[in-house]
Amino acid sequence: MNPAHSPVTVVGLGADGWDGLAAPGREALLAAEVVIGGPRQLNLLPPGCTAERVPWPSPLRPAVPGLFAAYAGRRVSVLASGDPMFFGIGRTLAEELGADRLRVLPHPSSVSHACARLGWPVEETEVISLVGRPIASLARSLHARRRLLVLGAGATTPAEVAALLRDRGFGPSRMRVLEQLGSDRERHLEGTADHWPHAPGDPLNIIAVECAPAADTLRLPAVPGLPDQAYEHDGQLTKRHVRAATLAALAPAPGELLWDVGGGSGSIAVEWMRTHRSCAAVSIERDPVRAERIGRNAATLGVPGLRVVTGAAPDALTGLPTPDAVFIGGGLTAPGLLEACWGALPLGGRLVANTVTLESEALLAGWYRRYGGELVRIAVAHAAPVGGFTGWRQAMPVAQWAAVKTTAEPAVEAAEGETSP
Repeated sequence: MNPAHSPVTVVGLGADGWDGLAAPGREALLAAEVVIGGPRQLNLLPPGCTAERVPWPSPLRPAVPGLFAAYAGRRVSVLASGDPMFFGIGRTLAEELGADRLRVLPHPSSVSHACARLGWPVEETEVISLVGRPIASLARSLHARRRLLVLGAGATTPAEVAALLRDRGFGPSRMRVLEQLGSDRERHLEGTADHWPHAPGDPLNIIAVECAPAADTLRLPAVPGLPDQAYEHDGQLTKRHVRAATLAALAPAPGELLWDVGGGSGSIAVEWMRTHRSCAAVSIERDPVRAERIGRNAATLGVPGLRVVTGAAPDALTGLPTPDAVFIGGGLTAPGLLEACWGALPLGGRLVANTVTLESEALLAGWYRRYGGELVRIAVAHAAPVGGFTGWRQAMPVAQWAAVKTTAEPAVEAAEGETSP
């Protein structure tokens, strides 16, 4: 093997340190010439480990290729917390160095230890890591009777989790903090989010949450079509029933990226991202006040990673990553907007556009004639008092065009012989 591509052994290490290592892990570390890890992990090695000890640089990821190139040709081991491939350094090394260079020796993860202490089935327990991630990302997982394990980012994480639970209406939730799992310093703390009495403790912790909403907490389903009152808005909001139909037409799948053009309150982008943790979205909104509001809605509803671009489309679309789907919720008649969105899609990409105006509806009809897809009108009526009786109050109907891009030919405004409004 090329010395520049010498193998690297990644050893999972628990809070019990050297005593908890199996024989292969001990042998790899004793034979190593260089051991790389965090200061806490390096300090767990016994004197018999004579390898050069190298702490991770900061920032870590950009330094990885150069760091391992500097030790090419030497026997290198890396220390990881628990299972290196579970929210650990193993993923970074596999992506930067290549999986074929790694020999991974996993240790039971903190999640395995926690579930063993709690009597929770691992496969039925949702895990959320707050290490290097905003705490608002926890909000999307809050549902009655769900069991969550939250990987803490430090000593203050339990109190921060309790505060978020209270803010989102889940104050009655039972919380248990498990510190230094597997070591002789293991400690458990308990309380509810409403009454969390404990001062910050050990930074190595995991928080077990049994979700319980307060009686008046707004129920948020796991599928698109959240209640309208879940959003802060100024009236620019795709209403619940139309929103559910729009997400069905957009058909999000794991790992896909959405452009939400004319974001308004951000509801389409927010609910796209709530369908799966790997879904991403960019919301484009020309009004700065609304753009800030989109960011707040995203944080409140558990998808703080939503990217908000303040600017008018199509100019604001320049330089954005290629989308898998595009939703146009406003500004359809802006010159070049439909052409830019259609042109940005790869083959197989989806475009969905909604409108309530006759002018934009005529424009969509032309695109439908040329590119096919589905052109539908969505009408929703709500029961409302009519004197002493009850009748139907009709909302404005929404015209929706949904199409899959099947050809790479340049986009045009409408079918031949037609002009856009």
